[in-house]
Parts: sequence; structure tokens; C-alpha cells
Amino acid sequence: MIRKILFISFWMLPGALLAEEKPAVLPSIDPLSSSYLFKLTGGLILVVMVIFLLAWMMRKMNLTQHGKSGLIRIVAGLSVGSRDRIVLLQVGSEQLLLGLSPGKIEKLHTLQKPLELDQDSSSDSSFASKLSKIIDNSRS
Repeated sequence: MIRKILFISFWMLPGALLAEEKPAVLPSIDPLSSSYLFKLTGGLILVVMVIFLLAWMMRKMNLTQHGKSGLIRIVAGLSVGSRDRIVLLQVGSEQLLLGLSPGKIEKLHTLQKPLELDQDSSSDSSFASKLSKIIDNSRS
């Protein structure tokens, strides 16, 4: 009985080897070819451009976080030109209105009675709330 099984298995062995699929050969890529280097360089330039674009957008939308726990704090700001701003600073319990220009900071006014700030407006400076406002404005 064992002889029959061995005979049949040896008889079918060449058929099993022929039916076996050969693995697909992947084309080799030359890392110094001009097309590969062009794709690599283009991808790197694209990534760097996206990083600079996001940094520029954060700067333009004023999404950078200012220290809220320090002694000096920016309460509000308004852009009045391409390079000029008006900023309301709080130093301790005193509030100052400053005009900021490139190379020049000028005190416009000292508030005798500090402005009361809503808690909603201070928590509204998070990235998520600003992004949702921008999305809501673009839909309407």
C-alpha cells in the first residue's frame, strides 16, 4: 500500500512542479536615473512648499499662541495696514493701547479703567474655533 502511494506521488510530482506559479519579477529601479531623481526632487520641493505655505497662513491668520500666563498679555489686536497694527496690551492690571509699525512702537493711550473681557472671547482664540468660523463664513 505504501509503495502505491509513493509511486503515485512520484508520478504526480512533475505535474505539481509545472503547475506552480513563478513569482513576478519586479522591475529594478536605478536610483541614479534622471526620472527617479526628478520625481524625488519634485516631491521634496512640494513638501517644503507646503510647510512654508502653512507657516505663512498661520502668520496671516494670527493663529500663533501668545503666552497667557505671563505678566504681559496681548488682549486684542487689529491690523490697520499691510505692516501696521494696533494692539491692546495688559500689564498687570493696567491696559495700554499701542501702535506697532516696522521699527517703531508708539503708545497711543493708557486706559484709566481696564476693559472687562468676556471669558468666551478669551477661549475663542483656539485654533478649532477660528477654523470653524472660517468654514462657516465660507459656506455663507
